[in-house]
Amino acid sequence: MLEKSRTDQSHTRFWLILGLIALGMLYLLAPVLSPFLVSALLAYLGDPLIDWLETRRISRSWAVTLVFGALLLIVAVLLLVLIPLSAHQFKGLIQRLPTYVDWFQASVVPWLRDHLAIDPEIFELSYLKTQMKVYAEEIGNLATRLLLSFQTSSAVAFNWLANIVLVPMVTFYLLRDWDLLVAKIHSLLPRRIEPVVSGLARESNEVIGAFLRGQFIVMGVLAVLYSVGLSVIGLEFSLLIGLISGLVSFVPYLGPIIGIAAASIVGIMQTQSFLTVLPILVIFGIGQLVSDFLLMPKLVGDRIGLHPVTVMFAVLAGGQLFGFFGVLLALPAAAVIAVVLRHAQDEYLQSIFYQK
Repeated sequence: MLEKSRTDQSHTRFWLILGLIALGMLYLLAPVLSPFLVSALLAYLGDPLIDWLETRRISRSWAVTLVFGALLLIVAVLLLVLIPLSAHQFKGLIQRLPTYVDWFQASVVPWLRDHLAIDPEIFELSYLKTQMKVYAEEIGNLATRLLLSFQTSSAVAFNWLANIVLVPMVTFYLLRDWDLLVAKIHSLLPRRIEPVVSGLARESNEVIGAFLRGQFIVMGVLAVLYSVGLSVIGLEFSLLIGLISGLVSFVPYLGPIIGIAAASIVGIMQTQSFLTVLPILVIFGIGQLVSDFLLMPKLVGDRIGLHPVTVMFAVLAGGQLFGFFGVLLALPAAAVIAVVLRHAQDEYLQSIFYQK
């Protein structure tokens, strides 16, 4: 009995030390691991589609080629179309902000003074206008500065080129060999803990898969719905506001809150009428209904177990600890931790410490 206890302690110590070493390596190698993590994420999202194509009697090679081509097309559209358009609208928004400040001081501040007896001096925004003009000029010269940095720094250019080549290459090989890698890792697990680890891995895969695959689709659909809806009513910067609202919708209700606030401010200043808020509320209300009653139940379901506060904390903590690499890793890590904690809670409720 004593010998078994010592063996268990040594095993626990071994895995604890191994885990600490792995965390330390992740922290030290975070800057160079980001492209590999992006590739792993793309491969993880694409593997179920490859498996589905294989069930339709399509060879693994052809399935990988089709899915890889689809992923490249989606990334190309994002990089070549949506991001430049969004950057252009963002530049226009920054340039228009001083005009919005003038309208606020001329129209809203007098109303606040007359009806709410608010001292107008607290809304002295001349310094803010000056800073906005400076930021607008800096953003206008951003592309030029980036080009100069590429010309003067070979390291920056090399890193960008390396990532552009590395991410598609690693993604392709991971897509091709994903099932083999999973089987290899499974075969290396110690037989004594294999059933527990395999069970945790299956449940974690369900949670991560449901969240990532479903949430990405929900974010994309909402971004399109918001952008198109705001564009139909003639709102300026509709693409920028719609994309931002859709991208932050992974936190429940945060997307509509940010979208309604931003769109209402732009709409009121554009038309100088508070009635503009009504169609904006309708658009985001429809988007929320589509998300809550159609998209989320079908694509994500109730298996996630991640509270909105947990999601926000995980993203912020990951970014603080590991930078961009941590942001990418935050939600999958939080999902796995949630699964482990649920099993730990079950073990505790069945233990002698709780029952006596």
